[in-house]
Order: sequence, then C-alpha cells, then structure tokens
Amino acid sequence: MQRRTLLKLAVISVIGVPPAEAAAQLNPSPSIRNTEFPNMNDVIIIGGSFAGLAAALQLGRARRKVIVLDTGLQRNRFAGRSHGVLGHDDKPPSAILTEARQQLTRYPAIRLVNARADSISGTIDNFSVLTGDGESLGARRLILSYGVVDQMPDVPGYAESWGTSIIPCPYCDGFEVAGQHWGLVWSGPQSMNQVRLFHDWTDRLTVFADGHEISSDIRADLAGRNVPVVDGRITEIARHGSHGATIKLDTGPDVAVDILFAHPRNKPSASLHEALGLATADTPLGVVLKVDERRETSMLGIYAAGDLANPGIPSVTTATWQGAMAGIFAQQSMLR
Repeated sequence: MQRRTLLKLAVISVIGVPPAEAAAQLNPSPSIRNTEFPNMNDVIIIGGSFAGLAAALQLGRARRKVIVLDTGLQRNRFAGRSHGVLGHDDKPPSAILTEARQQLTRYPAIRLVNARADSISGTIDNFSVLTGDGESLGARRLILSYGVVDQMPDVPGYAESWGTSIIPCPYCDGFEVAGQHWGLVWSGPQSMNQVRLFHDWTDRLTVFADGHEISSDIRADLAGRNVPVVDGRITEIARHGSHGATIKLDTGPDVAVDILFAHPRNKPSASLHEALGLATADTPLGVVLKVDERRETSMLGIYAAGDLANPGIPSVTTATWQGAMAGIFAQQSMLR
C-alpha cells in the first residue's frame, strides 16, 4: 500500500471511522468484472422468477455484469401463499419476488429488464439475444430459467380453481389441509406414487379416473389402502370455500372434496431451446431441458435452472438452489 494511502487510513482511524468503512470511503465505486470483454455482459438470464433471480444474486455478488429479462408471469402467480420456503413461509409468492428484486438493486452489476427474449444466436463467449423491444444484447454466458406453463384441460372451472382448489404439490400446500378429504385426478401409473405420498397428510383420499384406464392390480392396491376410485370423466369443477371443490362427472353423482390434486401436462413457456437445438427429456408431465451436474445444457455456455430443467417435484426451494448453482457455475466457467 502506498505511503499516502496509509497516512489517509491513519487519519480516518483517528477520527473514529471503522477500518471497513474507511476502506469503502477510499474506494466508493468498486470496479465491475468482465475486463476481457468490456462491451459485453457476462451473463444474460432469461426468466426472472425464483431461479433466475437466485442466479443473478450469485453473479452480482461476484461482480459479474448481468442482465435479467423477465415478463412477470411466474408459474406460481395463481397461488395465494408460498409454503415451505425457509424464511418466507406463508408469504405470497409475488411479495417474495418483489423483495428479492428490491434486494438486487444494491448490486450495480445487475440490470433487471422487463422484456421478452425473442431469439438467441452465437456461441460461447459471444451470444446475442434479441428482445421483444428490438434491443440486441450480448453476453458470454446464458442462463435459461423461463419456466413452464401448465396446460389446463378444457373443463369448466378448472383454470379458475388452479392454485386454490386445485393444486399439484403436497409439500407446498398439504399441511394447511392435512387430515381432510383429498381428491386426486389420475394422470397415469405415476399417480400411484402420489397415493403413497399423500398418506403422510391424510387418510381420506378419493381417486378420480377421469377417463384413464386403471389396471386391476392397481385398483386392488388402492382398495387395500381404502382409497375409492370414481370412474367417469370430469365435466366441471365448482370451487367452494378457500380450498374445497365439487367434482361433477358425466356418470354418477357429484363428489365434494376439501382439496383436489392434479398434475396437468406442462410445456416450456418459450421455444428458445428448440431453436438452439438443446437436448431435452420427456417426462410424464412434459418436456424438460437436459443439464449436467453443473446445470449446463447440451450447448457450451448455456445453463438452465428451475422448472424448465427440473424433472422432479417443482418448488420455490428447488428452483432457488438450482438457479444459485447455475449462476455459480456460469461464473466459474469464465475464470482465467
């Protein structure tokens, strides 16, 4: 350290300013990284919900230049409360995201942009993203976190009840309705896993076949668990109370439940991965991007996180840690 700097620190220390604050006064504007490509962003994150913002936080703290593109249509916007999120349990998801965006404003390297990404071109260290506003942005790395959209069946009341009377995740909402009468819309053999899982929350469960073939051995298993099966197709869902629903069928009487679990197929909310030719995997509920242990897709320099690349149980918690890991690994891939 130069003599003049040492003298200045000594003077500041004498007048009672702590050393950490003294250093900050000497360096009020810390430099931003990306000295190799000064006119490029380090990372563009496409999708600014929980995964995207978690990635941005890690990168911003590493002083990497980041742009987050987002349209404000997160998947769980229909839910009144978000549960099982450490430190934020029982908060509205929109409130958690608003707080997260506010916290990111303290990092000068992060830029949040309300815009859609229309196309991606280029390769590692030289990607170009064209936004819906006609702006062309460059970056060395990309993180895709634009999530998925649930495909609602054409059943009256279904879409209107989604997130309140109809939910997909017992970890997210099961505690609030534990011990009550649950319904499960059968979606295939994988639904048997849900039946086993639900017993930690309730012993009162009804399965709605909704036109699906349920094999005799599965029906025998369900009967042994005291789980009745209601055949026929669902023709309407009438919501009542905060969670309850009445299921109307094309055969037989209506059935009332306190909560209905369903797992409609979903699809990525954008097609950018298709244009890039990224590898995907088919799951019982839809298509997800394939990533390696570093969250990198089949194309070098492009990472993915959140529901877009999660074949397991989706949740705010998993989206957040996946986003954080994508941000960390993207940053580490740029080290010299």
